[in-house]
Amino acid sequence: MHAYATSRILVPSRLAMPRLAETVEATALQPLSFYPAGAEIYGQGETAGAFYQVEFGAVRIYRLLADGRRQISAFHLAGETFGFEAGTTHHFFAEAINATSVRVFRTASGVDISRQLLPLALEGLTRAQEHLLVLGRQNAIERIAAFLVDMAERQGGLQQVELPMSRMDIGDYLGLTIETVSRVFTRLKDKGVIRLLSLRSIEIVRQDALQIMSE
Repeated sequence: MHAYATSRILVPSRLAMPRLAETVEATALQPLSFYPAGAEIYGQGETAGAFYQVEFGAVRIYRLLADGRRQISAFHLAGETFGFEAGTTHHFFAEAINATSVRVFRTASGVDISRQLLPLALEGLTRAQEHLLVLGRQNAIERIAAFLVDMAERQGGLQQVELPMSRMDIGDYLGLTIETVSRVFTRLKDKGVIRLLSLRSIEIVRQDALQIMSE
C-alpha cells in the first residue's frame, strides 16, 4: 500500500490548494462538486483531461474484473489528489465512499503545469508500487496492520483513526474476504493492539506492535 516498510509519504494537504489554483486559469478552476455516498465521479473509459482534489470525504478508485469482482486500487482522503492518466481516457472508476466534495482542475490550452504536477504524480506511482508489495504478502494480519499504519499516518499520526471505507472495501483493496478482514480486526482487538470505537473508527493502542506487524 503506501509506504509501509519503507519511508513514509507526505500527503498533500489543503494548504497545497492555493498553489494548484494559482497554476491554472481562473476559468479552468471549477466550483466544488458534491457527491453522495456511492456516486460515480468518473467512469472507466470516459475521457480524461482533468485532475481532482478531495475537499472533504473520501474516494475509492477501482476496476471491475471480467468475472464481476471489484479490485480497489486506491483510497483518497481530504487534501489528496487523483485522476492523473497517461492517456486520454480513464482506466478506472472513481466513486465517492461517503458524502464527498471534490475540486476539479482543468489546465488551459498552452499552459504547462508539469513541474507542479510531477510530485503529485510520482507520489501516486509510489503508493501504487507499495500497494503491490502489500498484496504480495501472504499474511492477512500484515496486510491489515500495514493498512492501519498507513491510514493513521495519512490522518496526521493520531491514535484515533477514521475509516470511511467499509470492511468490504478494505477486503477488495487488500485482496482479502470480508470475513477475513473482520476476523483480523477482532484478533487485533483481542491482542490489545487496537480498540474498536465504532464500525468506522478505531483507536491504535499499541502503535509499536502494529508497526512491527506491518513490516
